[in-house]
Formats: sequence, C-alpha cells, structure tokens
Amino acid sequence: MRQAGLIAGAAVTALVAAGAITYAVAGDDGGGRTPSAESADAGFARDMAVHHQQAVEMSYIVRDRTKDEEVRRLAYDIAQTQANQRGMMLGWLDLWGLPKVSSKPPMTWMDMGDMASGEDGALMPGMATNTELKKLGGLSGKQAEIFYLQLMTDHHKGGVHMAQGCVDKCTVGVEKRLAQGMVDAQRSEIGLMADMLKERGAAPRA
Repeated sequence: MRQAGLIAGAAVTALVAAGAITYAVAGDDGGGRTPSAESADAGFARDMAVHHQQAVEMSYIVRDRTKDEEVRRLAYDIAQTQANQRGMMLGWLDLWGLPKVSSKPPMTWMDMGDMASGEDGALMPGMATNTELKKLGGLSGKQAEIFYLQLMTDHHKGGVHMAQGCVDKCTVGVEKRLAQGMVDAQRSEIGLMADMLKERGAAPRA
C-alpha cells in the first residue's frame, strides 16, 4: 500500500512540475522580477539540476542491475520525477537569461560553499562519488539493490537540505512551492527506502 502511495505521489509531482513552467512564464507571484545570477533562486536551480541528474543516473544504473520489481518501480519514479524537475529548473534559468553554471562553489547561495570537497565527483553533500557509481554499476541483484537504496538515501538527505534552503531563501513563488514538494516527497521516500533496506537485512549508511 505504501509503495502504491509513493507511485501515486510521484505521478502527481510530475504533473505539477509539468504545469509549473506555465506559471513561471506568466510571472507567477514574484511581481515579474527576474532573479539575479547570485540569487538563491538561480543558485538552487543550478545546483539542484546537477544534484537531480545524478539521481537519474543512479536510478537507470540499478534498473539494469536487478530484476526486483519494487526497486525498479522506485528507481523509475525517481528518475522520471527528477528528470522532469531538472528540465523545469533549467528552463527557468533560460527564461531568466541566467547562466546554467557558476564560477562559485555549489551551495554558495546557502552560504555553504565549503560544504563539499568536490573530490571524486561528489560536488554537493549527499552526492555519490564517481567510485561509488562505478561500484553500483558492477553489482547485481540484492547487492545492487542495497547499495542503490543506501546511496539514494544519502542523496535524498542532501537534496532535502538544499530544497529546504530554497524554501527559506528563494523569492519566486512557484520555485518555493516546487522546493517544498521536494522536501515532502523525498522525506517520504527516505522512510520507504529504510523499510526496503530492512526487508533486505540492511540499513542506511551511518
């Protein structure tokens, strides 16, 4: 039942995301003001687009490494939802005429530009390293399922922290609402993944 709720929630999130760009084009409730390149709105859109891309990548990796339908459905939901949201955030940057990359460290807009070393591809807290992604691609079956769920739990925790930063600091209404939706959905998925790990005799990483 909980899995069914997750799938339904992901579907609703995708529908909301698909419509949100319409509100952004219309100016939403931000008074028609275009965010600056240094704003929280732009910083969140840039950073979360990168963060989401890795979640999509991990999800497609595990779908090729296991036949477990529960894990495959979860991975598909995450990949589809986050790819949709990523496209929307990049679209906002285009709409605002702002660059999709910054010379400043990730999360500078949260005053946390020194939070991640960036070593081995882990550009922001919660992101997997290149070594971990390679390891995931070399596992199969239950081992791949467990490692994916552990990596994605860490990834979601980092994502929730960043999205909450946008809820607190962003000024564009539609973006703040999307960020709050990410907080709620990913917290729910963290709980689901803890249950899935327990069913497999494992637990989230410390």
